[in-house]
Amino acid sequence: MKILLVDDSRTIRNIQKNVLAQLGYKDIMEAADGVEALKLIAETRPDMALVDWNMPNMDGITLVRKIRETDRQLPLIMVTTEAEKRRVIEAIQAGVNNYVVKPFTAETLAEKINATLTKLGLAAAAQ
Repeated sequence: MKILLVDDSRTIRNIQKNVLAQLGYKDIMEAADGVEALKLIAETRPDMALVDWNMPNMDGITLVRKIRETDRQLPLIMVTTEAEKRRVIEAIQAGVNNYVVKPFTAETLAEKINATLTKLGLAAAAQ
């Protein structure tokens, strides 16, 4: 399974990569903002994307909306510090499949990924 990490913080991307590696995911792509992510998605469609909300050039919510204009199937998980209920609702309405609040534990991220894949009927494709 190819996972795209979209976050302007290299540190956060590295933490996510380490957690994903612990979970058995090895095929990881990275983007520092939504513009870079859209380009990567067009070139090499990932099987899932973990998207930060607050980024320069194109924020995560805009990225999610742009992806959903053409792709309703790509599993998207918002991974952000934005914990307010209205933000969670906004992200869900934009098209995310799940939501993780930073800081997160490896267990939390694993649960959200597994729940998303199960909900979408992709659990067998997990790794």
